[in-house]
Amino acid sequence: MRWISSPPWTRSRRPLTPTGSQTTRKLQFWAATPSGSTGSSAPLSKEGSMPVLLIGGGLVGSQIANILVNDGEEVTVLDYAPQPECLAENVDVSRLRVVQGDILSPLSIVNALRESGADRIVHTAAYPMLTIGAQQNPYGAIQINIMGTVNVLESARTMGIERIVVVSSSVLAQSLTGGGDSGDPAFEEAFPRPSTFYAATKQAVESLAANYTAWCGVDVRAVRYAAIAGPWSGRGGGGPSNMFRDLVEGALLKGEIEVPSRPLEWVYSKDAARGTILALRADNLTDRVFNIGMGRITSPEELAEAIAAAVPETKTSIAPPDPNVAAMFNAVALNLDRSRTILGYEPEFDLPACVRDYVDWFGAKRM
Repeated sequence: MRWISSPPWTRSRRPLTPTGSQTTRKLQFWAATPSGSTGSSAPLSKEGSMPVLLIGGGLVGSQIANILVNDGEEVTVLDYAPQPECLAENVDVSRLRVVQGDILSPLSIVNALRESGADRIVHTAAYPMLTIGAQQNPYGAIQINIMGTVNVLESARTMGIERIVVVSSSVLAQSLTGGGDSGDPAFEEAFPRPSTFYAATKQAVESLAANYTAWCGVDVRAVRYAAIAGPWSGRGGGGPSNMFRDLVEGALLKGEIEVPSRPLEWVYSKDAARGTILALRADNLTDRVFNIGMGRITSPEELAEAIAAAVPETKTSIAPPDPNVAAMFNAVALNLDRSRTILGYEPEFDLPACVRDYVDWFGAKRM
């Protein structure tokens, strides 16, 4: 693992002009096809390779890095507070370059792009604790999630980056109010509005990505993750991610857990990473937002059963409903049809498989 410094940003910007296409070097990747009902995702093979700047090396970022380096890609990870020991639990860090930088400083992004020679960006960084963190510190979340993303998009526009994937969230389907007036845009309440700060930032991210694509010739795709579960011992992640970790590790270490009563759609971090890379490598896209999840809601009872099956003799119970949490979220499962058809995405981990894989990872880590 190499650490690289950040020289000044002196490159001039390209003019901001509307464009319907972008003249860039084109990569010929494997053309993804729907996987149908076989339960297997499209392979991640490719014919060409370009360096990738991965912004955020956490729960999902570490899995993205692992797939990319195993595919022979050159990967540079840009992170505000790198956690190399945690990163090393999921990926061979000797095959990465790690840049300590700040997405609130365009210099950090441009310097990393220059040093790495990256032609593609995957942007996974977000304000810590996601919904909870944004409710506690709206200003900080708006700065990181919105202005940080603007800095990534502006840096990409300035440097002529070929392709970008930004991360959105299923909260856009779950944390909404309004949407009345029969959808008539002449009326004030025609369009649903996010009901939490985190959802508002993700709506902004998707809208900005669409406009940078339409007006600046920057090829941006967005992936909407369901609640992430997966192996990660470092900082970061949202409330559901940390809940999943605490429950599985609580079963392993204490033999007794209380599962929160909130129903959720989960996606395993390895599936989220695969979906992200499929979005990165897909050519000739007309659609630019893709749902990445399991496509179904899991009840608290199902989660308790999956953990008890993977960790025998675990005593489980379900916590009373939390009215504050229930008021913030609706249990809406993501529709995966577009991701299946265009990207060839299919989740490989159902909930029991998520728990078993996490148990195996945790056991290997403690050996």
